[in-house]
Amino acid sequence: MADPKTDSILDEANRLFLKGKLQDAISYYDKILDEHPTHLSSLNNKGYALSNLKDYDGAIKCYDDALKIEPNDLSVLVNKISSLRKQGIFDDALSLCNKILENNPKYNIALYHKERILFSLKKFEESIVCCDKILLDYPNNGDVLFDKSCSLVMLSMIDEGLKTLQKAIYQGNQFKIKAKKTKLFEKLHHNPTFQKLIL
Repeated sequence: MADPKTDSILDEANRLFLKGKLQDAISYYDKILDEHPTHLSSLNNKGYALSNLKDYDGAIKCYDDALKIEPNDLSVLVNKISSLRKQGIFDDALSLCNKILENNPKYNIALYHKERILFSLKKFEESIVCCDKILLDYPNNGDVLFDKSCSLVMLSMIDEGLKTLQKAIYQGNQFKIKAKKTKLFEKLHHNPTFQKLIL
């Protein structure tokens, strides 16, 4: 049953959140949670605000409280994965990705987190498999193309890595800048194809 008062506090909290006033937004989410401790949106959004403030432990507590109410809520699960990943708790994050993908094998947000986690775990072949699954649906996703190119370079598949990097750069100049700044591409600074790509 919707409660107009709660809805209006939630709207205000979300408005503050979008303006970047995260602490103010949290205080509004807390107003709702004081009265309705199982209010799912408030728990999830408060967690997201805390995560943006780099309070990952606080964020994960909110997500865990939300998951007690709704264990399979995709938005909460994905937000929890993101916080775990930012803390470097890769195994827990990966098992949550796999939990989502069991029932939703084409859920690209979970695949995206999974490919990045696998890269962090130096499982480059597995990371590429995830990238390819996303690229089937979104062949021009620059972020995924860039990530795939990084994994290919780590596997010393330089030519294919640079072809994939070129596709990423076609999607936006930010990937050219990213390639210049990404440490793993340093070993390619004398490669003429790489030099052309980042000019």
